[in-house]
Order: sequence, then structure tokens, then C-alpha cells
Amino acid sequence: MKNIKAIIFDLGAVILNINYQNTIDAFSKLGVKNASTFYSQKVQANLFNQIETGDITAEKFLTELQKETNNASANQVSKAWNDMLLDLPENRLAVIQSLKKEYSIYLLSNTNTIHIDAFKKKIGDVKWRKFCNLFNKMYLSHELGLRKPNAAIFEYILREQNLKPQEVFFIDDSPEHIEGANKLGVKTHHLKKGEEIATLFAGRVQ
Repeated sequence: MKNIKAIIFDLGAVILNINYQNTIDAFSKLGVKNASTFYSQKVQANLFNQIETGDITAEKFLTELQKETNNASANQVSKAWNDMLLDLPENRLAVIQSLKKEYSIYLLSNTNTIHIDAFKKKIGDVKWRKFCNLFNKMYLSHELGLRKPNAAIFEYILREQNLKPQEVFFIDDSPEHIEGANKLGVKTHHLKKGEEIATLFAGRVQ
């Protein structure tokens, strides 16, 4: 961590527990054919890219998803889409809070308005405000119109925060996103399945 001034955290599977299979299974139950190729962590239809960059509204997204089902309602589709969102472990929040004493802390997530609204509702207003306050700033793809692993989203943060790539440590569970950051010279850690940020920063956090 020598010369590091800022740490950028991904959200899903790094801070917030998620299970993509839950949504794939829910899509299948609603009649979506080949749900695992229609949507997964590694593969997704362009529809999902569009909602993550804010190119389409939540209503349009749900309407298009409904067309892939056996007459499922918008509420059923929305629930299936949110089924991947699990819990928010307190120990991870404590790690980030402790790191904030020494570094600027940012959140960078490929996400969408439906998931963010569901996440807020899931944890409640008080915990949501506490969560937001952990970060110097949160960068959400659907608000920026940019998404990982494209260089533009990393360059946007570096420029706005006046940071050099070598001063930034980026943590993400996606190899593609890690590769995108590496190409710019950002220092990275690929958080593999079963790995914890609490373990990653063991000894540094009180």
C-alpha cells in the first residue's frame, strides 16, 4: 500500500453479498429461456448494459424483460431481478470505516436504479445514510452513463479526484474490471470467491 492515497471498492460481492444464481433461477421460473446465458456475471444481454448505463428507464427495462417471460408481471420481474441482493456484513463496513482514517475511499459499481432502490429499502434509511457516509464519493454506473471495465469510468474518477493511477488501489470481484483498471496503471486486487476484504486488510484495521 506504499504511495496509495485512495482505495476504490466495488459493491456487489465485495461489500454487499450477492448471488447471481438466485436471479437466474428466478428468471427460469418466470419462463425465461436459457436464463443462464441470458444473464450471468460474465455474460449478459445488451439490455442489462443499457440499464447499467442509464440508457433506458427502469420501466422500459422491466417491460423488455417481461417479453422474455410467460406473462410475468412487472413486479414479479422486478423481484426476480432483485433476488440476487443478499446481506451487508457489518465487519466489512467496519473495515472501510477504519481505512477511511488513512485513505480517501470511493465506491465504483456497475449497477442500476432498480437495484439501488431495492438495496436502500433492504437496509433502511438509517443504515443507507451510514453506508453512504463511508465513502468520499460513490460512483454508480447508471448515474455516470459509464461502466466498468471501460477506461472512461476510471479516467473520470482519476480526473475528478486529481489522482494518479499509481496512487489508487482498486478492489473488484470481476477479472475483466481488474484488467480494465490495470491497463491504466491502477493498482488492483481481484477479490476471489470466498475471499474477504477483512482478511485482505488484516492487521491494518483496528
